[in-house]
Amino acid sequence: MELKLRSTGTKARKAGVLFIFTVLGSIIRDGKSLAVPLCRNGRSYAKIIFNTETNMKRISLLIFTVILCIPGVLAQSSDTLKRKKLYDPSEDAKVEIAEAVKQAEIEGKHVFLQIGGNWCGWCIAFDNKVKSNDTLRNVLEKNFIVYHVNYSRENMNEDVMASLGFPQRFGFPVFVILDSKGNRIHTQNSAYLEEGKGHSTSKILEFLNHWSPAAIDAKQYNQ
Repeated sequence: MELKLRSTGTKARKAGVLFIFTVLGSIIRDGKSLAVPLCRNGRSYAKIIFNTETNMKRISLLIFTVILCIPGVLAQSSDTLKRKKLYDPSEDAKVEIAEAVKQAEIEGKHVFLQIGGNWCGWCIAFDNKVKSNDTLRNVLEKNFIVYHVNYSRENMNEDVMASLGFPQRFGFPVFVILDSKGNRIHTQNSAYLEEGKGHSTSKILEFLNHWSPAAIDAKQYNQ
């Protein structure tokens, strides 16, 4: 059986975006071939092209198989979306921060609180930046325990915001650094880390290095 896949619409989005595929209830004849169109959200996405000389039973079987696969594809995409959410409104931020502080004390690190929400494009962009850049990721992992503090309509974590000196006044994302005892030692307005339409690698690196445990270790200044 001759099988070709011809793209007829926009390219598939990156992993984590939910694809809704449905098989149209008709088979379109195109010259000497049969085209079974697939669609996503009502728009044509691809066509599976069959040679008309192919046994129609095989075609019917393949269409049936595609239909059976759709629920699994949807479930996988949904799980990916859930995993990719940075901020969880249902979490008790006070408890999570306390756990982060304990871990920081054990590992000799600081706590890096990224405050924002899943609604905040700049929050997601910053997180993607530090995770995709090897230098930034290595410095972050070496020196900080990271926790994403949610701030949204569902949960503004008002008590936590008050205990941190109301960092939301700087907009989002906003970053708060705690030492290994849980003391707030710095609040960073992320606007100063921006460059063009994104965040500056050099500015982020400077910020992380300046607030690492080594940077404020009194021993290096008392020599």
